[in-house]
Amino acid sequence: MPLRYVSCTFAYRAGEPVLRSLDLELPAGCTVLLGPNGAGKSTTLSLGASVLLPRSGHVALGLLDSARRRDRRNYRRKVGWLPQDVAPVPGLTVREQVAYAGWVKGLSRRDSWDRAAAALGRVGLADLSGRRSNQLSGGQMRRLGIAQCLVHNADVLLLDEPTAGLDPIQRGVFRDLLAELSTSVDFVVSTHQTEDLADMYDTVIVMDRGEAVFRGNIRDFLALAPESTTTERRPEIAYRGLVSGEV
Repeated sequence: MPLRYVSCTFAYRAGEPVLRSLDLELPAGCTVLLGPNGAGKSTTLSLGASVLLPRSGHVALGLLDSARRRDRRNYRRKVGWLPQDVAPVPGLTVREQVAYAGWVKGLSRRDSWDRAAAALGRVGLADLSGRRSNQLSGGQMRRLGIAQCLVHNADVLLLDEPTAGLDPIQRGVFRDLLAELSTSVDFVVSTHQTEDLADMYDTVIVMDRGEAVFRGNIRDFLALAPESTTTERRPEIAYRGLVSGEV
């Protein structure tokens, strides 16, 4: 089920709008949201998760509108959100933190506890369920964050820079996890890194200065690079041809 942004405008406080009348559809499947720092990727995903609400326009998932109060609980149950920084909850074990996330989304205590065990199994953290969450590594915390999305059976996961700051081994574990999850849940990953695009994603959306400057499949995206470009550099060259540079 696609997530749709309809004429969305957003600004932080009295500043210039980060997004102006954004019309965008995040399709089913595996989507990468590319763009330089300051392009509006995090804002777009925050609006999609209903962490932020648009100044004008709306974000919809099917018939649910994130800005409509009566829809918001069901909307948030269907959309999972992994921000850039996943923080441990002081005093809670790994399973308790995941169960708490389910309870916040409206599950009963019993359902939250039972589903937390299943979610941790899906992300490979079952053996650490009794450990304090503040004792996890950075890569393990990202996986705990995904378990917090899975515990309430989200239809789509929004992941903001999920591999930032991870070492190569941790990034590889995370990529393998996403590949496994892609058979059962849709997800959108924001990043400015172009590695592994062809192996992981169905759709590429490139943002620059608050606008979507490209939306298409992997093959169309890679075709933007000159034919003489090596296979390894093709995603990077295609991306660089679309954006105005780091902001």
